[in-house]
Amino acid sequence: MSELSIFARAMLQERKDILISILTGFIAGIAGVTLFSMSGYLISKTVFLPPLYTLILLAASVKLLGLVRAASRYGERLYSHRATFSLLSRLRTTFFSRLLPLSPQWLNQQRSGDLLAKIVGDVESLQFYFLRVAYPPIIVISIFLTTVVVTSFISIWIALVFVAGMIIIAFGVPAIVRRSQLKQTGAVQQLRAQLATDSTEMMYGFIDLKIYGRLAEHEQRTAKLASELTDAQQQDAIRLLRGQSLHSFMTFFMSWAVLVVGALLILQGSMDGLFLAMLIMTAMTVFDESAAMATLPAYKKDSEYAAKRLNTVLAEAELPAPASRMLEPQQPVGIDMEKVSFRYDGDWRWTLQDISLHIPAGSKTAIVGASGSGKTSLLELILKLHPHVQGELRLNDISIQELDQESIWKQARVILQHNHFFSGTLRDNLLLEQDAVSDTRLLELLAQVDLSHKKLDDLVLEKGENLSDGEKQRLAFIRILLRSGSLWLLDEPTSSLDYVTEQRVLQLLFQHAKADTLIMVSHRLTGLERMDQIIVMDQGRIVEVGTYDELMRQQGYFYKLKKLEMDRVV
Repeated sequence: MSELSIFARAMLQERKDILISILTGFIAGIAGVTLFSMSGYLISKTVFLPPLYTLILLAASVKLLGLVRAASRYGERLYSHRATFSLLSRLRTTFFSRLLPLSPQWLNQQRSGDLLAKIVGDVESLQFYFLRVAYPPIIVISIFLTTVVVTSFISIWIALVFVAGMIIIAFGVPAIVRRSQLKQTGAVQQLRAQLATDSTEMMYGFIDLKIYGRLAEHEQRTAKLASELTDAQQQDAIRLLRGQSLHSFMTFFMSWAVLVVGALLILQGSMDGLFLAMLIMTAMTVFDESAAMATLPAYKKDSEYAAKRLNTVLAEAELPAPASRMLEPQQPVGIDMEKVSFRYDGDWRWTLQDISLHIPAGSKTAIVGASGSGKTSLLELILKLHPHVQGELRLNDISIQELDQESIWKQARVILQHNHFFSGTLRDNLLLEQDAVSDTRLLELLAQVDLSHKKLDDLVLEKGENLSDGEKQRLAFIRILLRSGSLWLLDEPTSSLDYVTEQRVLQLLFQHAKADTLIMVSHRLTGLERMDQIIVMDQGRIVEVGTYDELMRQQGYFYKLKKLEMDRVV
């Protein structure tokens, strides 16, 4: 598939504006050529002292053509730019619509700065494709052909000069410009993406770089990239200017050619001298209309390279298989796994291996184990964030491969280890799903999680930089209380809370999730007595399953973890 196939389909959807812009552009070009041609003819005609009505008619025609040219040029600009902005809007929408369903596992493997450069910079580069690549050849060739046909009635030799000029200026000059830029294809886009990547990473790690004394090194590298990008952009600009200069030179050269050939024809008596000024003015105008052809190769290369980078994003990622089955709303979810294994792309080590478990609908389950034992990955499989490699995973006896991912998320109330907070007010960050919650209800929930000192209009900085980890966890807890759903998936929801606040939050949790399915990942082993079952994991495998009392009586892995926790407290 061509890199620009998405853009071509978008152009078909904007065909009305595109056709109108082409029509008005053609009228503007022909009106301009006719205007200057008639001006030259008027100048020549005045030498022979024609009747006054002839001069009046010619002068009125020149003024009328001026008005037609201005009006049609305005229409051409209006419709061509409207089509361009609509195309850009459609392209962004299409790209985002194809990007969103991609596997989160793949998205997490991308460097955020490079992905941002593709989404913003490369999409922006395509805005010139219609105006600078697809549109100019149509206008230039149509105006040239019309001019050649009309000129042939005056002199076939001048018409042949126009044809030769059209070949040189419309095809020869762009070929020379294209050849000069072959070695520089994509240099600006590559450097721009690299600069965006390094700048984003430096901003994310600013504090750590400052603490460890490496900030100056990264600043120098970023400054070097910025300088290289500036040089590359300057070289691009120079190549464009060379192309435009070559076009201007050839325009004047062909005008001189018309003058020389016309003079010879007049000397031979093959052409009336009255038409010489008209033909020279025609040549200067029609060749000037082809100025956009000189810069076409540069914009074409940029557009193709940008489209290729965007297509690479979609080609490298795997779209999830379409699924149509849905979970029943507000019905507790039962989960079954049979010999499920999973590992991340490019990782030889199994993250989860031979996982078999049964979580009854409406039950309360805790998943515990050492760091890196696969607890979080287990929750992500249930959310269908990653495809499992082997085994069978079912929700309410429906294979997760058949379930629509959105229906799972609608039923899930999720707290992750790292919850994102947006720049805005506290109210905005709590009301992510719905706006129908009153301020009274929000203040009541804040009080229940010991955040009564917070106000709903308090400013939250990007990524919640002005919030402590404990405050972030409690605000994330309020978020899931405001959601609807019968599947609670909590990953370390109280790891940053003190014991008293933790018990208060857990009491509130069990009160709201009384009839729902609750799965909680936890490093802390306190308060697990109320769980229906505890799943103990180690190195990607389930090593023990049972209630709190059963596991303590077995004195196995869970017992050792609990004893270590108690010794640490003492």
